[in-house]
Amino acid sequence: MNTTRSGRPALTRPDGTPLCVLVVDDDPDLAEVLSGALRYEGWQVRTAGDGACALTAARELLPDAVVLDVMLPDTDGFAVLRALHGVRPDVCVLFLTARDAVEDRIAGITAGGDDYVTKPFSLEEVVARLRGLLRRAGMARQAEEGPRLTVGDLVMDEEAREVTRGGELIELSPTEFELLRFLMRNPRRVLSKAQILDRVWSYDFGGRAHVVELYISYLRKKVDAGREPLIHTVRGAGYVLKPATR
Repeated sequence: MNTTRSGRPALTRPDGTPLCVLVVDDDPDLAEVLSGALRYEGWQVRTAGDGACALTAARELLPDAVVLDVMLPDTDGFAVLRALHGVRPDVCVLFLTARDAVEDRIAGITAGGDDYVTKPFSLEEVVARLRGLLRRAGMARQAEEGPRLTVGDLVMDEEAREVTRGGELIELSPTEFELLRFLMRNPRRVLSKAQILDRVWSYDFGGRAHVVELYISYLRKKVDAGREPLIHTVRGAGYVLKPATR
């Protein structure tokens, strides 16, 4: 089992690459301490001291998660989050605040935040909450999971080439399997038809969009039939696989 230096199971993106986290706080000492704790997990980390820098960094990094201070020099964290969603709609957000009012917690959740930690806080608590958020969002997996990909109740064993949803076995053709694997290795990421063609069929884009549409329809009939949909069409952009909302 691969572990971090802290002894916890290593957590990565589903494709095995390091998770990316953006820390936004105007206290440089606090930002550095937080960054060190997250790098200890093996994650890529960048920091920003205000809202404008946070958006610039988000466009470059495309983070999986953001640790976001509510009070910033140029704006507040809620406004930053709304802008962040235009860059990375499904990013996980953990708010930091020195305030503990119920109104602040409600505002954070209403703005689209996933969790809330009040200063002063434990670094262990921040790391644990981020790990939980990323796993529940389907954006990370533990190293010991090996060849298994999981998005919601959909599970793929890459070595056995078996797929189940809710424990029920799903029979897929080789092409359907490769298409689903590409979607599951990139959960919550919109994939264009060109990207799918290049990865699954090794075709240059041009006149073959109908092939992607056809196989997406095949997958939907097998993966989503009679269940809450996991495969979604983003009109004019492509397709995305994400956990069903409850």
